[in-house]
Amino acid sequence: MITCDVLIVGGGPAGSACAWKLREAGLDAVVLDRAVFPREKVCGGWITPQVIANLRLDTEDYRRGRTLQPITGFRTGTIGGRREIETSYESVVSFGIRRREFDDYLLRRSGATVMSGMPITSIRREGERWIVNDAVTAPMLVGAGGHFCPVARRLNDDFDAADSASLVVAQEVEFAVDPCAAASYTTAPETPELYFCRDLKGYGWCFRKEHYINIGLGRADPHSLPKATAEFVAFLEERKKIPRLPSWRWRGHAYLLHGAIHRRVTDNGVLLAGDAAGLAYPQSGEGIRPAIESGLLAALTIAEGGGRYTRDRLEPY
Repeated sequence: MITCDVLIVGGGPAGSACAWKLREAGLDAVVLDRAVFPREKVCGGWITPQVIANLRLDTEDYRRGRTLQPITGFRTGTIGGRREIETSYESVVSFGIRRREFDDYLLRRSGATVMSGMPITSIRREGERWIVNDAVTAPMLVGAGGHFCPVARRLNDDFDAADSASLVVAQEVEFAVDPCAAASYTTAPETPELYFCRDLKGYGWCFRKEHYINIGLGRADPHSLPKATAEFVAFLEERKKIPRLPSWRWRGHAYLLHGAIHRRVTDNGVLLAGDAAGLAYPQSGEGIRPAIESGLLAALTIAEGGGRYTRDRLEPY
């Protein structure tokens, strides 16, 4: 059995940020994830300068072979509407990334031992240690496996009942743009386009990231998502934002907005971070920055615990 100081379930931004910070503090972290990296990940895919600062990201190094699209403005409107408003800034306010590249880069940079392709089959606590899959044991467990994280489920008895009425759901598609057809996509790379649903329960986006385009829609009403997505695509085609294309392979995901419900995030020897803790911003649905900041805070709390991980010592998190 593998022994480590901290076992992290989930290798996304929350888990990799936590592992990176733990390594700086001299602690040994192991990251488990059911996926094999680099993985496909549903996400509109933009990060703010604060994310780059928090991670001390070397943007020149990151740009080598990866997408990092500067954003200097936004075009906004309503789905089905005729009026659009363009807002421009004097400096870069965000960057477009591809989650396939971003997550893999952060996980590799963390220096953690990564056990990929390993779904969680069992979690149990024996004395003051956690044992996962009868393969890894640690005194400290971090749940960073997204909204459906098995650690979050174990920590919250009412996991399913509470979440059913509080979810945001989204669909998106991301693909490379054929250079011969590039002129058919009128969205400017530095100006993503955001279109609100008329009932204000969600919004769609059309986002050009260098040689890729990402189109998606998120809503706080799960049942109406397929219809709303179809209407949004028809709107983009009708406005000639995108050419009429054959059917796409849509990917979906779900998450909690911060404050929608209270999810328990600490207990003896365990913390939740990122979407596992339900931390996405209510106004925008952004989840990457709160995921990274919560991962860093989790690592700081663990390091300050000095090997004693009782609930009262973890409560400041």
